[in-house]
Amino acid sequence: MTESADVIVVGAGLAGLVATAELVDAGKRVLVVEQENINNVGGQAFWSFGGLFLVNSPEQRRVGIKDSYDLAIQDWIGNAGFDREREDKWPRAWAQAFVEFAAGEMRGWLAERGWKAFPVVAWAERGGYGAYGPGNSVPRFHITWGTGPRIVEIIESRVRAGVDQGLVEYRFRHQVDELVVTGGTVSGVRGTVLEPSDAARGVESSRKAVGEFEFSAQAVIVTSGGIGHNRELIRQNWPTRMGRAPEHMLAGVPAHVDGRMLAISESAGASVINRDRMWHYTEGIINYDPVWPNHGIRIGPGPSSLWLDATGKRLPPPLFPGFDTLGTMQYINRTGFDYTWLVLDQKIIEKEFALSGQEQNPDLTGRNIRLLLERVKKGAPGPVEVFKRRGADFVVEDTLDDLVRRMNELAGDNVLDVASVKREVTSRDREFGNAFNKDLQIAAIHAARAYLPDRITRVAAPHKLLDPKAGPLIAVRLHLLTRKTLGGLETDLSSRVLGPDAAVVEGLYAAGEVAGFGGGGVHGYRALEGTFLGGCIFSGRAAGRAVAGRL
Repeated sequence: MTESADVIVVGAGLAGLVATAELVDAGKRVLVVEQENINNVGGQAFWSFGGLFLVNSPEQRRVGIKDSYDLAIQDWIGNAGFDREREDKWPRAWAQAFVEFAAGEMRGWLAERGWKAFPVVAWAERGGYGAYGPGNSVPRFHITWGTGPRIVEIIESRVRAGVDQGLVEYRFRHQVDELVVTGGTVSGVRGTVLEPSDAARGVESSRKAVGEFEFSAQAVIVTSGGIGHNRELIRQNWPTRMGRAPEHMLAGVPAHVDGRMLAISESAGASVINRDRMWHYTEGIINYDPVWPNHGIRIGPGPSSLWLDATGKRLPPPLFPGFDTLGTMQYINRTGFDYTWLVLDQKIIEKEFALSGQEQNPDLTGRNIRLLLERVKKGAPGPVEVFKRRGADFVVEDTLDDLVRRMNELAGDNVLDVASVKREVTSRDREFGNAFNKDLQIAAIHAARAYLPDRITRVAAPHKLLDPKAGPLIAVRLHLLTRKTLGGLETDLSSRVLGPDAAVVEGLYAAGEVAGFGGGGVHGYRALEGTFLGGCIFSGRAAGRAVAGRL
């Protein structure tokens, strides 16, 4: 017998939870179908740092940031680089709608549900190409007090209330293999029941089949995430403009982030657009305590480290740490190597290294003020210091000669020349001899310290790398790290999935990363950071409300 509900939501990540919560508010019966177990509710949002892109917030105004919708949409459009007549039609509309949401209703909507921000607004993706080029003109990255788990908690609590009311049922370990189409309308899902699993969150689970299922509904909302752990799809969709597809990339997301629902939806008539747009990071390090296969952690470095490619050549302006992720990725891919180096010292690592992910920030995640105060004491934050001691990619030495020798040993290819690295380091250091200099990275360091929160918490005082008082010297090998899918299922502003002929696929909706966070690519070519969680919230809300209104 086919089980039925008003709505089926495929995927229990943040977008799926938001859509379900909206449906619960409207009194609809929902089946949430998820291929993983109950431990994975919340998906990638749970693992996240909890950053949100907000515009003209009280937190910004409190530290003197003057932000506005006009400035934010200018940054978004300049960053996105929309240039496709058909494929960027709906992404453009979604971009305008999302920035309006971020500048208006979003913060209040979250606060009503218990969200609180850490008071320091961070400045991610600083750009450096001009006023209309890529990057954030001002700090906009609002860190959730409680990071990703707190965002999941405040949304999931609404879904749990729906479970208690008999409106929501979860179907864990149910893997969707097909969207059922009846008379031209998507009317349900069918697939494989996977064997039970008690695997911890994020741990790769079995795909052994123990049965089949079919569920029917008046509408299906796909919120299944992107392709971040599917190396085959990443390579298949890799754009030539980005250089060669990397041979080696760490995985920034668990193995279940496989992108299967893109092709499944396409088979049911959906249009998948902007497949070649992706958002991967260039500052990945091997996790010494991995949760999923090939597990990598991203370093969010401040602006002071010297960034060298695998041959020891300094990356050109404005490819400084934290300025232009996509531009840096393009540069690295054209070097013929899949890794780079940060050269820094103890003084820089203590102030400037942040590790992405909630589990690497126990003070913020646990909302623990005592632990938080440890950050202002001498020494690197605890998780950073552990990586420095145990991480496979860290080299610590007192002299530059020894540092380069150890870097060559770690890389195993002996391509670094001591004289070349010395030239890069000493030439940079000479620029600190006067109040004036021509080094744009040093100018960027001074500019960053003009922002008081950066000066206090994020950017080390300018100094020479070879100053023994700042030592020891540190080198960190950085890998490319998979993360987000920027293209996806094409949707209108009601989250209805469209077909290749631009007609609505009746009964089918999509939200979150599988829909490019809205429209099939709301970010265009580049993301401004803090926009992934916000995109899941905004598009999931739109899908839930649209379906509730239709039913």
